[in-house]
Amino acid sequence: MYRFSNTVIGYLNLLTLLASIPIIGGGLWLARSSETCESTLQVPLLVLGFVVLLVSLAGFVGACFNLAWALWLYLLAMLVLIGALLGITVFGFAVTGGGGAVEVPGRNYKEYRLESYSGWLRRRIEEPKYWQTARACVVGSRACEKIASWTPLDYLQRSLTPIQSGCCKPPTSCTYDGGTTMAAQDEDCYRWNNAASVLCYECDSCKAGVLEQVREDWHKLSVLNVVILIFLIGIYSIGCCAFRNSRRSETDYPYGENRMSKIRPRWDYYWWRWLRDQREQLY
Repeated sequence: MYRFSNTVIGYLNLLTLLASIPIIGGGLWLARSSETCESTLQVPLLVLGFVVLLVSLAGFVGACFNLAWALWLYLLAMLVLIGALLGITVFGFAVTGGGGAVEVPGRNYKEYRLESYSGWLRRRIEEPKYWQTARACVVGSRACEKIASWTPLDYLQRSLTPIQSGCCKPPTSCTYDGGTTMAAQDEDCYRWNNAASVLCYECDSCKAGVLEQVREDWHKLSVLNVVILIFLIGIYSIGCCAFRNSRRSETDYPYGENRMSKIRPRWDYYWWRWLRDQREQLY
């Protein structure tokens, strides 16, 4: 039982060490991709993979070879990871709360309003540089090509993704007379163009559709982060036990309040050793 925590932390970090390899490989593969949507993920994946690799390596070496300094570095890095992940999770839940979905009478799809999202998300998506990247991602996904051949009956009976609803068609409330927009309508009605390269890519509804997709994905990721946090806190607790065991093995003396140095032992060290030996002889 004395070495149980060291064994467990060693096996757990071996698993996370192996798991970091496909993460790094995925990041390197994305670095070669020309797709805008994928390339934006390569840096976070690479950073995450290398951090997990280094932290797991320190924990594995420290637990297997009983190195207190390696376990100390491991616990410090784990504490930083837990704190960073906790902050990201709280921030994710804060900015992805609610949503801009609006029911459309008689239709199976929903439409989205930009003003319904958090101020941080709106400011982010309205930045010209960021929106040009997101717009290129939407065009590259060919989401609108998938519904280009739909009939009016299809729009009545079938559902749409948030991006298809916001970027591939004008708002349902828009009315046109001979191709001309009627007065006093939503601004997006004037931004719509039937050309395949234009459509409603510059509409607020398109930005809202992108934000809805981001919100859904980020919310799922935040829920997963909670599970990962619980797992990391459990590993951190076992790591603390392994660190305490390694310190005990270095000093052959209880760690904590009675901690001592091997070079300058406490005055009662030899007395304590003698009592221990006597107990072992009796039992």
